[in-house]
Amino acid sequence: MLTGADKPSGATGPTAWDVALRLLGVRARSRGEMQERLVRRGFDADTVAEVMRRLDSAGLLDDEDFAAEWVWSRQTHSGRGRVALRHELKAKGVDAATIESVLSNIDPEDERAVASRLVAKKLTPRVLEQVADRAVRDKHFRRLVGMLVRRGYSQSMAIEVVGEHLDAAVE
Repeated sequence: MLTGADKPSGATGPTAWDVALRLLGVRARSRGEMQERLVRRGFDADTVAEVMRRLDSAGLLDDEDFAAEWVWSRQTHSGRGRVALRHELKAKGVDAATIESVLSNIDPEDERAVASRLVAKKLTPRVLEQVADRAVRDKHFRRLVGMLVRRGYSQSMAIEVVGEHLDAAVE
């Protein structure tokens, strides 16, 4: 059981356990992210290790579940592609094997459909009127491909999806 000793030296605020539970109350966290946040709050290594052990024994930290939920959420609500998701999970402290395992569950056709919806959303009727002009088409092509690449889609997929949409608009 943790005592007042799990507080940063000289602090009168919440215990490390309280901080960890509050963080989990906001959203799920990866092991690496939780550990980093507790250290950043000024708790010593022994206290952080004890809290991590307690969180593990209570089943409150699971990197596989965290990564799967993160990927689903970011792909569904933010339209992120594999490349961006891989970087985000790595930044959250998820190990490479878990990242690859979770990303392998993404259906390439679903990812392509999300990219296609993002492009369709940007192709307003005003833009579609102008794409018959080659210079305007090229400008929108570059911008749309750049948007998809920044969102984490592979360059080849971005080029294919944007090309299909612009070709359909010209026909």
